[in-house]
Amino acid sequence: MKSAGIGAGLVAAVALLIWLGTGFFIVQEGQQAVITQFGKYHSTVGAGFNWRMPYPVQRHELIFVTQIRSVDVGRDVVIKATGLRESAMLTEDENIVEIKFAVQYRLSDARAYLFESKDPTGAVVQAAETAVREVVGKMKMDSALSDERDQIAPRVRALMQKILDRYKVGIEVVGINLQQGGVRPPEQVQAAFDDVLKAGQERERAKNEAQAYANDVIPRAVGAASRLKEEADAYKSRIVAQAQGDAQRFKSVLTEYQKAPQVTRDRMYIDAMQQIYSSVTKVMVDSKQGSNLLYLPLDKLIQMTGQVAADTAALPSPISVPNTDTVNNTSAATDVRTRDAARARTRETR
Repeated sequence: MKSAGIGAGLVAAVALLIWLGTGFFIVQEGQQAVITQFGKYHSTVGAGFNWRMPYPVQRHELIFVTQIRSVDVGRDVVIKATGLRESAMLTEDENIVEIKFAVQYRLSDARAYLFESKDPTGAVVQAAETAVREVVGKMKMDSALSDERDQIAPRVRALMQKILDRYKVGIEVVGINLQQGGVRPPEQVQAAFDDVLKAGQERERAKNEAQAYANDVIPRAVGAASRLKEEADAYKSRIVAQAQGDAQRFKSVLTEYQKAPQVTRDRMYIDAMQQIYSSVTKVMVDSKQGSNLLYLPLDKLIQMTGQVAADTAALPSPISVPNTDTVNNTSAATDVRTRDAARARTRETR
């Protein structure tokens, strides 16, 4: 009898250990476990090896809190009462646009996600529709389709987060993704608004090209202006220095002129004549005999001398000692022809 009682106690102890062992569980990375005791929230534990009171005293439910979840908003279902799709919304100027987008969210509080809302996903959809209708309702149709289109998503996200925080559903909105063609007018006027969008895009393209042209031309113009300014400054410095040098030279000449006026005048005349005659080939000299002008065709003389030298060099001849009398006779003949030409011109002048 006693041994039977001991055996029953051992069986009960083993059964108790097995029952207690069922309370161990593992929570994976990125998960949270919500523990309830007799159906009421008890605690939340994170990743790792954990233990709770075995069933039916306590239970646990694993929730993925880092997983990004997504829900689409704006379906093409037509509402019979209005004849419009669910995605149709009214703008500030009383026009209709259709918006389709996806909401990405994750859980920030597992307890609130399980116990504060009966349908958390439905709450997300309702909050998204409420937020987008409020945002679009404060925009004009043209702004919603073009200028302020990129501002719809961040405004909807901020307003959605405020609504969900008031509901305390433990959800964090990660992002709002407008679908391709997500903001569009009704089908009846789609073609006209496509033309408007193309015109706006063409305007932006022309604006960007003009800005690029300005960015290219303005630096070059600034560089050219800077270069011209530097050249003007250099020219100014050169002219001022030259003028100062001329003034200083004039002062020195004036000092010498005051000491010896005649000598200074003669010297200045000689320098001026030397500078003038150095660049001319024809000279006319007053002979002071009967007021006749003696014309010296220096350019013809130089040309004739050069031509004679060239012809002499071109003729093949043996090496011999040149005849001095022949050269002298040639020079004399040239002088005679020159004098005869001068006399003929003098007679014509008279």
